[in-house]
Amino acid sequence: MLKSTRLHAAFRILLFAICIVLLCARADRAQQSQTQAIEIDPRAASHSFPHSWERMFGSGRAILSLRCSYRSDLREVKQATGMEYVRFHGILNDEVGVYQEDAEGKPVYNFSYVDQIYDGLLNNGVRPFVEFSFMPEKLAAEPVVVHQFWYKPIVSPPKSSTRWADLVTHFAQHLIDRYGIDEVSQWYFEVWNEPNIDFWAGKPKDETYNQLYDRTALALKKVNARLRVGGPATAQAAWIGRFIGHCVQNHVPLDFVSTHVYANDSANDVLGTDETILRTEMVGRAIRKVHDEVKASAVPSLPIIVSEYNASYKNETDVTDSLFMGPWIANTIRQCDGLADLLAFWTFSDVFEEQGVVKQPFYGGFGLLAEDGLPKPSFNAFKLLHRLGSERITVDSDSAIVTRRADGTLVMAIWNLFQPDQRGEPKSVTIVFKQLRGQHAAVISRLDATHGSLFDAYAAMGRPVYPTGKQIQQLRRAAQLPPPETKPLRRGELTIVLPPQGLALIEIR
Repeated sequence: MLKSTRLHAAFRILLFAICIVLLCARADRAQQSQTQAIEIDPRAASHSFPHSWERMFGSGRAILSLRCSYRSDLREVKQATGMEYVRFHGILNDEVGVYQEDAEGKPVYNFSYVDQIYDGLLNNGVRPFVEFSFMPEKLAAEPVVVHQFWYKPIVSPPKSSTRWADLVTHFAQHLIDRYGIDEVSQWYFEVWNEPNIDFWAGKPKDETYNQLYDRTALALKKVNARLRVGGPATAQAAWIGRFIGHCVQNHVPLDFVSTHVYANDSANDVLGTDETILRTEMVGRAIRKVHDEVKASAVPSLPIIVSEYNASYKNETDVTDSLFMGPWIANTIRQCDGLADLLAFWTFSDVFEEQGVVKQPFYGGFGLLAEDGLPKPSFNAFKLLHRLGSERITVDSDSAIVTRRADGTLVMAIWNLFQPDQRGEPKSVTIVFKQLRGQHAAVISRLDATHGSLFDAYAAMGRPVYPTGKQIQQLRRAAQLPPPETKPLRRGELTIVLPPQGLALIEIR
């Protein structure tokens, strides 16, 4: 009996010891997962790093650009990013009034609102990325075929391809008459929006879209060969290879290809596979696919424009309104470097009505700026990343971008990215700079829950659906990025701790 008791005691001690060892090992692994070392050699291989991610943004439909709130948001994003182009749907919608027919059924054109829309962009230093959409009612083969969007755009093919071409011709000629070919030749003209899904009612979709594209491209080039035209503006990175093939085989003008992808698109829709692709990887994978298709085509140097992308095509507050967007944007820029000429984040503002009138400030809208111009974390991420240099230096890390400005200043972004549904842990990052002589200091700007985020302040005031003027000012102050901190490098090293979903921009001076 005594022997058995001793054996049981010994077994309990052994079991306890094993548990301690396992817990310690688990803690060691957790500790290792929360630390990172990044070695930076300023003399390492480098390449040009054009800021393709901030030259163009999407926005709500054309008519919304006449609003003061839209133009105010446009100016704020322009100041933060240097944006050059904006794209929106619906320049041909009936609310813009471009196309009507008289009592005898003859076309009547009216460019009054078009002028006001484009004047507003140009006066604020931004050029149009013209998307030809959607079909005017009088020109539609099936006027009752509308999309589910709140403003009910008509997605029918034209009843007459000749009248469609005439509309394009008059539209383009008017722009040249008003703004001059030297200006308009710097714009882009994209034919339709996402014809591979429910934005196009032609059947079969690809064949009827190609007919629309051909008519449009030929009409534009007939007005002036310097006008730039492209497509197919597909969802889910679709049709690129075969669309290029169609244009080449039929000698149809094609100055760029355009497509869209969202991080919650499925692998089956985008890549034709059954694999699970994380939200943090999908955009990069899709754009790589498009890039490879263009390079394998008969026109491998054709410019690639991703005219819509975001972390979600749904209204997910824990995604597009959240701190997740900061590191997600940085990581997407890292993955897409060199793969596309323009990446257009959808959208710059929540002046937006596809699901109807905005009902509350934060509803998972696509915009960088919420209702009343309130900056989201995504806006502050773009504002920080704008300060990256124009030359990218090679570094062995999937959570850092290291760059050099024209004046030689090293600027890097580092982040601590988790999926939106994960809690995450803080991460300690030690950055070791090789070949860095003399004394240097790191100027560190942060974006996280306590730096550049208004959500704690919004929660503290009870998440009002209709914030007062005073509350809006309080929220705007809370959203401002605080002044950066300065830390000296010690023996060429810098260690900082990033909270979950934290993003930091570091300048070495």
